[in-house]
Amino acid sequence: MGKTACESCANYAYDPESDCMYCEAELDEDEMMRFLSSSTDDCPYYNFYDEYGIVRKQN
Repeated sequence: MGKTACESCANYAYDPESDCMYCEAELDEDEMMRFLSSSTDDCPYYNFYDEYGIVRKQN
């Protein structure tokens, strides 16, 4: 399985209890169906997670 856009999104989080990844964004019914069908190419809640962004701001 290839890398999806969700894997680089700040809303995509790991749940240790269920041992799986999930989307933390508040999705409506249509968006949830799109997410579950893996067609998340144009997700309106996509937010690129840049862990080095904070460090750049400190310098």
